Amino acid sequence: MSPANTRAIEVTKEKCKPLTNYTYADLVWRNNRIPIAQKFDDPYYSLDNGLEEVRHVFLTSNKLPHRLKDEFKIAELGFGTGLNFLSTLWQWRLKKQKGVFFYTSFEAFPMRPEEMIKAQSEFPELSSIKNEFLSLWSELLEKGKLNGKDYSLKLILGDARHTIKNAKITADCWFLDGFSPAKNPELWEEELLKDVYRCTADKGTLSTYSAAGIVRRNLSSAGFEVERVQGFGRKRHMTKAIKK
Repeated sequence: MSPANTRAIEVTKEKCKPLTNYTYADLVWRNNRIPIAQKFDDPYYSLDNGLEEVRHVFLTSNKLPHRLKDEFKIAELGFGTGLNFLSTLWQWRLKKQKGVFFYTSFEAFPMRPEEMIKAQSEFPELSSIKNEFLSLWSELLEKGKLNGKDYSLKLILGDARHTIKNAKITADCWFLDGFSPAKNPELWEEELLKDVYRCTADKGTLSTYSAAGIVRRNLSSAGFEVERVQGFGRKRHMTKAIKK
């Protein structure tokens, strides 16, 4: 990790106040590189290439390189390391898109800012973007939002099964990025996915790395048109869906 990142982590530790009524994620690190959530015994991103996984599963599968436009709205279950958000911002700027996109994420167990920075340091491709946020993750956790010249990020902390009930969003696209359905079944329940459907715009899409039968059935029961497609790396399949 670079000296700049180390200094940022020290500053972040000082600024970050304990979250009220929320519990930080309890992590272990594989090879001191990949964060594993102890509660769910699951890594936050692919052991092969986390950034390429994000691009395949979320950006490409939702056709974001072609769909992103001013006031485009994205929602997410599972903020984690912030990698999905940073990758979306990278795609936005790569496209030289004008305007602002809106990004709303639901997270029950947020990572500490210094842990997010450590996880993101694994991806030097995003250096120009992630360095912007070295001192901002604390603010996001304290205030629940960040606004930049081309993005509006909102983080809703708590159990998504409850917090989504009060959400007034109509997303053009959803990233379903919870831990494995076998280990984190709460985030894949039919009732929650019905709320996801309610908070999705007509012709809105979603994608997830999971191809589990229970996930596809619950998405279908919620009202989505569901398709199993090619997965990333060692995962043969993943799921995408559309609200028609």
